[in-house]
Amino acid sequence: MEIYNIFNYLKICEKDIRLTVWHFALLNAILYLGYRQGQSKIIRVSRSRIMSLSHVKTLPTYHKYFKELQRMGYIKYTPSYNPKYKSEVELLFNQTIKHN
Repeated sequence: MEIYNIFNYLKICEKDIRLTVWHFALLNAILYLGYRQGQSKIIRVSRSRIMSLSHVKTLPTYHKYFKELQRMGYIKYTPSYNPKYKSEVELLFNQTIKHN
């Protein structure tokens, strides 16, 4: 993942007053995984790895903020129902993200 893509994605996020430290923690973990995988769009993830990297300790907190990121248009989540394959998170770089 190019630093330029990460920077531009974070520039979009910083302007959104709806995002909290929990949203940023999850996004940071996802971006880190993308960087490690060399991916800038579709990133393979597992809930346990995102929770570990973001320091989110409880499932309700994780699910709440992860779902909010989806609803706000920052990510698209495609679960893998096969334990041998990781789920995918697609970073949505489009301009359709609505800010309050």
